[in-house]
Formats: sequence, structure tokens, C-alpha cells
Amino acid sequence: MSSLLPLNALRAFEAVIRNGSFSAAADELCVTQSAISHQIRHLEDWFGAPLFLRDGNRPRPAPHAEDLARTLSLSFGEIRAACQRAKNRRISQPLVVAAIPSVAVCWLIPRLAGFRKAHPAIDIRIIYAMHGHDIDFQDVHLAFVFAKGMPALPGIGAEPFLPGDSVPVCSPALAARLGDADPVQAMASLGLLHDTDPSGWQEWFDRAGLGDAPPPGPVFEDFNLLRAAALSGQGVALCPEAMIRQDLEAGHLIRLSRISVLEEYGYYLLWGPLAANSMQAQANAFRDWVFAERDGGSA
Repeated sequence: MSSLLPLNALRAFEAVIRNGSFSAAADELCVTQSAISHQIRHLEDWFGAPLFLRDGNRPRPAPHAEDLARTLSLSFGEIRAACQRAKNRRISQPLVVAAIPSVAVCWLIPRLAGFRKAHPAIDIRIIYAMHGHDIDFQDVHLAFVFAKGMPALPGIGAEPFLPGDSVPVCSPALAARLGDADPVQAMASLGLLHDTDPSGWQEWFDRAGLGDAPPPGPVFEDFNLLRAAALSGQGVALCPEAMIRQDLEAGHLIRLSRISVLEEYGYYLLWGPLAANSMQAQANAFRDWVFAERDGGSA
């Protein structure tokens, strides 16, 4: 006889004692009643002694078997609890959110403490998503991007997040230099700041009826660099209003005109297969929080 513990047979035995019948134990363990009987015979052979008193239809455990069943119930309960703890630790892998720098710095990070307070059990990791570069959704659960129209990627969900309309802004000190002059007519005298695509300013000058835009001024590859230059009074920048709303409300930036451009662009929240499978509950919690913040917060 093998010295190894017959764990399957012990599990069947404990289920019979707890449920009071072979058939109920079979239903719980999703096996046939014949399989339960086989496991009990195997266990009795292993012990070299019967475990049930054979009288009537209801199995009645022998005295030594009752003590064994109580001990097994406690042990299996501890095993279940340990497995659940291990499962919970596995589930607590971080939720990976990629965000382009503008969203990360201007919108997400200032609000992130609210998500952590509302969902303390969800670990979250924020990484950069660079505009114009593909996102690897094998490693990323959700991503904030800036795009012309709704992104359509195979297997990737998308939802509009914030509009991309851009307006001319500058620091209060720079705006004060205009005095009583019409900002639309005079803002070029303050110097124009550009991102990597200078066509935005030309489009804005066309809409304002001002003809050709002045020669390009300083160029900033990253939105946060452009915003920092505007905040420090280095010129007028075309900035997405959704990303600088707090700057405008705090008076750190002044909007010089309501004429906007880039309305066809927008910010979108994407999610990939990982967010729909292994981390669905966490991803859904984050998405719900994002849109609740957008709709009810100061965004």
C-alpha cells in the first residue's frame, strides 16, 4: 500500500460526512456516486479498516472516522482560505495605464489620489504613451491618446474622453503688454510658440481673417514644454483648452481669443484585450472613475 496520502479519497470522504450521503457528495464534487464509492473503498483499503457502519441507506461514520472528518473539514477550510489569498495576490497585479504626456501631467496625475482613495486595493502603474507611436496592448491595459477622429484598431475598444479644440493663450504678464489693443490683431507682437506642427497657427490666422501667420518662433516637441513656455511668459501658444482648464481658472494663463482650431482632434481612452480579460474588474473601475471625474470634476 502506498504511503502517499490519498488526497482525492480524503476529499470525497469529508464531503460524504458533511453532506450526509454519497449522492450529495457526488453532486458537490461534480462526479458520479459510483466514483465516490470507489474513493471510499480506496480510502478504507489505505487505512485497513472500514470507515462507515453499514446499516440502512444512510452512511453512518465509525467513531474514529468522525474525528478524522472533523480534522479534514478544518484542514480543507484552511486550504481554501490559503488558495483564495494566493488568488487575490495574483489578481492584485498592477493596472497599467499609458497616457500621453499632456493627459498624464495636466489631467490624470493631479486627480490620481482620488482614484487611489476610492480603490485602495487596485495597484496602478502610469507610463508614458508617446503621440504617434504604437501602444503595445500586450503590456498595457488602458491608454489615453490624442487622435484625429475615433481610433479604429483591431481588438481595441475606444471612447471619446476630451475635445482637442485649441485656443491661443499666454501668461497674464505677457497679456498685460497688449494694453487696450485688440488681442486678436496684436497677439503676433508677443511672439508665437509652436509645437512640432506649425500648421495649427496658420489655420488659426486664416480663421481669424489675419492672412499669413508670422514666421515660426520657438518649437517645442512636447505639449508640456509648450505649456511651460507659455506659463513662463515666453510667447503665445495654441493649447488644447481641455488640458489647460485649471490654468485658465487659476489665472495662470489668459485666453486671448475664443477662435479655436483642431476641433477634429480629440483625446480618447483605449483599452485592449488584457483589460477585457485578466483585469476586467480593475479596468472597469478605472474607466468608470475617469468618466465620473470628467463629468463631475473640474475637467
